[in-house]
Amino acid sequence: MTSQILTLDTESFYGYCSSKSLLYERAVTPVQYIEVPVGELRPNSFNPNRVTADNEKKIRASIERNGIFKPIIVRQVANIRGYEIIGGEHRWDQAKALGYATVPIANLGEIDDARAKEICLIDNARYGADDTLTLSDILKDIGTADELQEFLPYGDTDLAAIFSAASIDLSSLNVPENNEILPELPPDGDSPATKPARTHTVMRFKVSNEDAERLTALIAKTQTAHDYRHEDQLTNAGDALIHLLSGSLGTAPAPAAVAIEDWGTMLAEIEKAQEQSE
Repeated sequence: MTSQILTLDTESFYGYCSSKSLLYERAVTPVQYIEVPVGELRPNSFNPNRVTADNEKKIRASIERNGIFKPIIVRQVANIRGYEIIGGEHRWDQAKALGYATVPIANLGEIDDARAKEICLIDNARYGADDTLTLSDILKDIGTADELQEFLPYGDTDLAAIFSAASIDLSSLNVPENNEILPELPPDGDSPATKPARTHTVMRFKVSNEDAERLTALIAKTQTAHDYRHEDQLTNAGDALIHLLSGSLGTAPAPAAVAIEDWGTMLAEIEKAQEQSE
């Protein structure tokens, strides 16, 4: 077997790529990362992304805390000076308002309108979803709910649901494996007679990892939809769970004991009922 080395000049190389696939030409287009004056940028005419005044404030607060760490995506247009923004127009607006002289950009060069619109939509979109428990751990490491809503793209209801949902990670609670409920000890100096009446019980149960994720998401969604956020975190999560088991299915309250193997079926029915009610 023999091999042949193909040698092409630049013009011939791009011609060869175009004859094979547009992807070849895209693959060799270099991205230029530079810092440019804010006045050299201009918005495009096709950006579908709209941001509320409240979220504009959050973008501004984020820039004030951390600077512009994500380059603004731009392209160049033939015979027009400067750069057209493809992604990051709102960051650019806030940078100007804050008095930034320059901003970092990712310059894609002279790409056509179709590709610019494609990249704009991809930049505005998001793939995947957050794992609620992992997200809650990260948020708690950063700050309180009141602090976080100042600069993160979450509302107070969203944060309350995320924080509360994480509280149903019952494997971290100090409850015996045999489900025995430990007696509550009175504070130092108090006698059992002065202890207030017990109104709630912390429960412990096990479900599969997949069902746990689904149940956590359902509880968070229910807390947001039905405003279960005025008590402590565990109570809010418990109220949402009771709502799911009794209200969402449009039936009488569920039996006190549910077989573990029935959880998957029950969650599927609850999810279906929620979808039909939306």
